[in-house]
Amino acid sequence: MAVPARILMEKKIMARRISFLVGFLLLCGGALFATAVATVRGIVHDSQHRPIADAEVVLKAEHSEFTQTTRTSAEGEFHFDSVPIGEYRITVNKAEFGAQEEKLTVLSGTAPILHIELKVARQAQTVTVTSEAPPAQEESVTPTTLVSREEIAETPGAGQSNSVTMITNYVPGAYTTHDQLHVRGGHQVSWLIDGISIPNTNIASNLGPQIDPKDIDMLEVQRGSYSADYGDRTYGVFNVAPRTGFERDNQAELILTGGNFYQTDDQMNFGGHTNRFAYYASLNGNRTNLGLETPTSAVIHDQANGYGGFTSLTYNVDAQNQLRLVAQLRQDFYQVPIEPGQVQFDSNKERDGFVLFTWVRTFSPGLVLTVSPFYHHNNVNYESSPLDRPSSATETLSSNYEGGQANLSWIAKRNNLRAGVFGFAEQSSQLFDLLCKDTAQCTGLKTPVTTSPAGGLAAAYVEDQIKLTSWLSLDGGIRQTHYSAEVVENASSPRVGASLRVPKLNWVFRAFYGHFYQAPPLSTISGPLLDAASNQNSKFIPLHGERDEEHQYGVTIPLRGWTIDADTFLTRAKNYFDHNNFNNSNLFFPITIQGARISGWEVTLRSPEIRKRAQVYLTYSNQLALSFGCLTGGLTDACSNPPPGFGLLDHDQRNTLHIGGQLTLPWRSYASTDIYYGSGFANGDENLPGDHLQPHTTFDLTLGKEFGERVSLSVTGLNVANRRVLLDNSFTFGGTHFNNPREIFLQLRYRFHY
Repeated sequence: MAVPARILMEKKIMARRISFLVGFLLLCGGALFATAVATVRGIVHDSQHRPIADAEVVLKAEHSEFTQTTRTSAEGEFHFDSVPIGEYRITVNKAEFGAQEEKLTVLSGTAPILHIELKVARQAQTVTVTSEAPPAQEESVTPTTLVSREEIAETPGAGQSNSVTMITNYVPGAYTTHDQLHVRGGHQVSWLIDGISIPNTNIASNLGPQIDPKDIDMLEVQRGSYSADYGDRTYGVFNVAPRTGFERDNQAELILTGGNFYQTDDQMNFGGHTNRFAYYASLNGNRTNLGLETPTSAVIHDQANGYGGFTSLTYNVDAQNQLRLVAQLRQDFYQVPIEPGQVQFDSNKERDGFVLFTWVRTFSPGLVLTVSPFYHHNNVNYESSPLDRPSSATETLSSNYEGGQANLSWIAKRNNLRAGVFGFAEQSSQLFDLLCKDTAQCTGLKTPVTTSPAGGLAAAYVEDQIKLTSWLSLDGGIRQTHYSAEVVENASSPRVGASLRVPKLNWVFRAFYGHFYQAPPLSTISGPLLDAASNQNSKFIPLHGERDEEHQYGVTIPLRGWTIDADTFLTRAKNYFDHNNFNNSNLFFPITIQGARISGWEVTLRSPEIRKRAQVYLTYSNQLALSFGCLTGGLTDACSNPPPGFGLLDHDQRNTLHIGGQLTLPWRSYASTDIYYGSGFANGDENLPGDHLQPHTTFDLTLGKEFGERVSLSVTGLNVANRRVLLDNSFTFGGTHFNNPREIFLQLRYRFHY
């Protein structure tokens, strides 16, 4: 089918506009500060609340050598900009006073104000007093989870390539089913590197995380209630602070892993730093005979392998300028598992790479400017066996994204103001091929069919947090988005929130209301493939963006070092994104459903160090994921009579629970464990009783020991009891899905200096 000249001209004009936008971003710049890092500020005073001038203030990261030092002003004030997310200790020293130390957790985009009291030497002498700062959640209306490098390394299975255990174990409402990560009832999530979003508009095209877990220094997970500078992926935002080399001193690490199913997951990484320059790089490779979830309890035709590289370079030009480069390239291959006796040899190949450059310019305390251009390439290739029945499908989808982010952050007195723009141009190349054994299914179909759609997105936003008092903060912002491709859309997304801290108790209550717009995929069909769909009484409706409305309320309760966080949320979605297959094949197309209603309540519990030996955690989610109406976009059948009422989304699971912890044992050894309970996903088979499938429970365990400073050894068991159940019976990657059988693997880590 020929494309009209008018449409071609419009696409060329749109591409020029997006190119202009990208060039504008690169020239004008913006502040990474708003979303990747934070500001730490405060006042040092004596017991009479008189400011103490010229006191030394040292901010030190708990898990790396990152350190900043300053001195208080005549008003006793201090200020640190561009502080990465994570856990810190801040120490204040002044002659004639005893030292004071506080622990604090820093979330991105926040600007906590600390009040640190020093006692005179005759009272404190040389004793350093350590105390807990108010909870970090006081500075944000967004429910946030931080997962450190140490937790990723010790949590059973979390450090494996393509694992999302670091998310599912620690984030309530997060789980995997039909090989896809879901958070709060949705597929669409964002991966950010140093606060900059790596765009990917394709739905469920990649099976693993955007970055190898072993390359992560700190993972910040936000679920809903985002400020205007954080974008529109309603269900989850994963902000990765990658390893930089500041945690190293010319040190390398070799990681070797081997276990059942002929699995291995190996990495070589190295890094180091000087006062001004830090570097980190890694190479990794993995393979296994247990890749994707299997359609039965038997593991057949399920090999997977992958390899990749990652690097991070940081250069502090001077006190006002920092340069940062982060890059990654990765490729993965998956066989599609089959049932016993089935003759089918499908496979899925993925390739992903990105380059992100950042220039941070600090003009004055609280005023930071950054340039953040990026490039992202993503390729997915699904190949079917010619023996497949009733059809053999081949799909290749390649996407390129060029863009950047610009944001200005200004923090002064009661205000934390951020404003900026974000945009990217996307070019997609799609190939569809379908070989039908039943010719009636593909009447008139001539394949392969290729398309090359293009599009782009531009967004501008402004957000301000005002601290009306030391215990009350108000947030307000708006994000304006323009999307242009086969459809052209504009969306205004206002967001408001408030957090209130109860004095002395330090309980923090928060509330949020906001709108989000998620741009649609570029996927489309035309020509013979569209004709074949028409012969099956199907049609392709252009995809429109998903528009979401969210209400959320929560509370954070610190209690003797323990932290309890609870929230309740309601998300109403219009044009809810999902995916569906063509003619019972493994050729999938994105779709939109008229509407969805997702609600729930969540609880997270984190302990302090118990007798300096143990820490425990608990995450729980009670959730209801419903949809209603017809399919409003994508490849769909005629729907003259919408189904009445609400129906269950295929990934609806009412109760999800994780309980786990780490225990320090004698002789430099440790144990780490996780117990998972799921009440069962929605039942899509009319022949099986009940609305949901059966509940399931798994138990994971890691035992580890250090042999000196260089060598450590651990053994991990996943699903130790080897309990196998039918998790899901939706048609994705070959049909039904059982949970994975027991896995046991041994890991050796060897560290050395060079």
